[in-house]
Parts: sequence; C-alpha cells; structure tokens
Amino acid sequence: MLENPESFQNMTQFGVAGLMGALWLWERLYSRKREQQLTDAHQRITAQQLELQTLIDLVSRNTAAIERFEQTQQRIADLLEGMDQARRVA
Repeated sequence: MLENPESFQNMTQFGVAGLMGALWLWERLYSRKREQQLTDAHQRITAQQLELQTLIDLVSRNTAAIERFEQTQQRIADLLEGMDQARRVA
C-alpha cells in the first residue's frame, strides 16, 4: 500500500491528518512484517530445540553404551589376569 512514493504522496495531500494516517499505515505494515519474522524465528528455534534434544539423547545413549563396553572390557581383562595367575600357580 505505502510501498511506492505515489501512495505516500496521495495520503499526504490531506495535510497533517493524511500524513498521520500514512505513518500509521506504514507502521502497521512493518509491524505485521516484524511479527511474521518473529513467528518464523520462533518456529526455527523450536525446531532446533527438538533437533538438539534428539542429539543430546543420542549422545547420552552412546555414552552409556561406551561405559557398559568399558566395564565388559575390564571384566574380561580381570578374568584373563586371573587365568594367567592361576596358570602360573599351577
């Protein structure tokens, strides 16, 4: 509506009231655009939050799996050490 200079000039021909009306319409136009930008940004942040939570969950599960693997490896090493000591005694 107020994106071209002719529209603005048409509104201002009505004096101060026209100028005030033009400025109000201009502010509303850009206010709506800004609201849409904020809505879009909020949606992107929400989507990223879900993605990050999925990543955090995956890292937590992988960490738990690595800890279990390390415990299993330690038990195997302890068993092998016990077998080696038993062989030396025998």
